[in-house]
Amino acid sequence: MILKPIIKLLGGAFDREPEELQGGLSREAERLVNDALIDVKPGSLRDYHAHMVGIGTNGSGAGVNPKKLSWRHPKDYLATQVYLSGAGITDEREADRQYVDRLVRLIRTVEGHGKLGILAFDRHYNADGTINHDKTEFFTPNDYILALAGTYPDAFFPIVSVHPYREDAIEELHRCADCGARYMKWLPNAQGMDASNPKIEPYYEALKERGMVLLTHVGEEKAVEAEEDQALGNPLLFRTPLKMGVTIIMAHAGSLGTNADFDNPGKQAENFDLLLRLFDDPSYQGHLYADISATTQFNRLPRPLVELLAREDLHSRLVNGSDYPLPALNIMIQTRALVRSGLLPPEERIPLKEIYNFNPLLFDYVVKRRLRHPETGQRFPAHVFTAHSDLPPT
Repeated sequence: MILKPIIKLLGGAFDREPEELQGGLSREAERLVNDALIDVKPGSLRDYHAHMVGIGTNGSGAGVNPKKLSWRHPKDYLATQVYLSGAGITDEREADRQYVDRLVRLIRTVEGHGKLGILAFDRHYNADGTINHDKTEFFTPNDYILALAGTYPDAFFPIVSVHPYREDAIEELHRCADCGARYMKWLPNAQGMDASNPKIEPYYEALKERGMVLLTHVGEEKAVEAEEDQALGNPLLFRTPLKMGVTIIMAHAGSLGTNADFDNPGKQAENFDLLLRLFDDPSYQGHLYADISATTQFNRLPRPLVELLAREDLHSRLVNGSDYPLPALNIMIQTRALVRSGLLPPEERIPLKEIYNFNPLLFDYVVKRRLRHPETGQRFPAHVFTAHSDLPPT
């Protein structure tokens, strides 16, 4: 099929297996890996943002919007094929099993590896609590995530997802907490929740009661086209739960798009600036964090990443996230763009590409450890990439 080479080029442009990494790297690539691991304790690495998606095979219970698997919607279908390629899936009939198996291999073949937070993903709900199937892009059930975390405790910890508009939202939240979950995933733009809605304050109280952290997307979401849905990614909407004392990790550090500036009516501001405004509010200290997932993507460069490197005062409030499988999509992570932004030295492009060819997840980690501020040379400290002492244990 003529499209296969193109899909591979855009997606999983690798041809080596993770197990071949040991002894397969050049001396320079091996040095980059060793330097990235030398200052972290074995087992302490943490990735707070990895997607566990499925198309409904192998009894996973997961699924995607039918348009993503149909040629009647060529744009969605081709995007899905690129994601499957990046995830190393070669047989759609075994897609969900292959996704899990490869991810476990990517983790376990790294010496002294840590754990990934694997994300459940609830459906899109309307304000009346009914499911909106048309706007549900994909669904990953909590039980699937909890089971995988139990099966692979050395590799995964669970991040569940419960839409606050569900009639059984608080009941399901407590059930997941009883099963050991301490992190909750939202993507408001794609799931349809307004974080400032006063009707969901009991949900926030339940999060606090169970000591759960809300990991939420903020900023623009590329899977969403409607402007009213993009507005739900406004970081300022989360003042409501922050004022209630809910602990929040804002994904991608709000590094994409603009939204209404509620403090200056009629004006728009970059989501990243709105996020920084929240971080600079001392009343949210100890409750507000951000992950750096997706910040290395070419379409987000350079400002958010450069400024996060410069803001040493915020480094203690940052955690790592890969946004897997995005680091395995060749089109999204372009080391040339990082070099052009002054964030990587040009001589490191080739050895980094080498690492990608064996293990895209390790590549994502090593790239972030090599990032440097283009003027000061400041890098992210090792603790950004390990289990955060102020967040629930994993």
